[in-house]
Amino acid sequence: MTMVIDGKAVAADVVTKVRIAAEKLIAETGVVPGIAVVIVGHDPASQVYVASKGKKAKECGFHSVEHALSADTSEADLVALVQKLNADPKIHGILVQLPLPGHIDAGKIIQTISADKDVDGFHFTNVGKLGTGELDTAFVPCTPAGSMLLIERTLGRDLSGLNAVVVGRSNIVGKPMANLLLNANATVTIAHSRTKDLPALCRSADILVAAVGRPEMIKGDWVKPGATVIDVGINRLDAGANGKSKLVGDVDYDSAVEQAGAITPVPGGVGPMTIALLMANTVVSACRAAGQSAPRF
Repeated sequence: MTMVIDGKAVAADVVTKVRIAAEKLIAETGVVPGIAVVIVGHDPASQVYVASKGKKAKECGFHSVEHALSADTSEADLVALVQKLNADPKIHGILVQLPLPGHIDAGKIIQTISADKDVDGFHFTNVGKLGTGELDTAFVPCTPAGSMLLIERTLGRDLSGLNAVVVGRSNIVGKPMANLLLNANATVTIAHSRTKDLPALCRSADILVAAVGRPEMIKGDWVKPGATVIDVGINRLDAGANGKSKLVGDVDYDSAVEQAGAITPVPGGVGPMTIALLMANTVVSACRAAGQSAPRF
């Protein structure tokens, strides 16, 4: 019987632990975890995501601020705002919502964020720490961190002897996911669009992580019987006859569920974990700033 991994339940557990950690920090030090979200322009999807981040931050008992800037905001003005937030002791996590307008260099903005407040885990310092196994002091990007937590809850923290295949090599998901799996002692292969005989490689995986951004690309006969399948993809298919669009992952769920030992659904799998781990990174940042031991999730 295939285990359907309930990302909503695990995310709710993480948020509960974050709220308890925040309450403890406030009671012992008076420090309230603070998160600042910066959005430039009026992209509808970004606005929905920013609103959900703010709602979850309040649920966790955080101090939450939003800076909504016009689409014609200059790069210099955005840099100045980030530097101001870097210097604000009430802010422990800084998020600049992507994508940014074309006239702004997103890479420059990300590297302007203090590594100590980079709760998205994109600063080169945090990327380097993850790549060298310094997980105790790194901030890990939230989607792979959430995916890894789902794997730990399913298979345990030590993945010795297991083969993992990550399909996708992005800096945001694929590469950090591979580093997390390596750190847990898995044997890891990163696959991508130029990989030879991708189906055969996927069939070798005890842990298969799909993060390629192509709807339902990975079919059931690509999945090793009993494998753990983590589907990071979120793809919206065009509306059918009923006029409703449909969210699907990078894995063809209906065929893969027949083969897998455990699998994440879309929606309800990795998705809820991303914001939960964002809140976790923020409370960890606040604990570090206050000189307190940070919780582990």
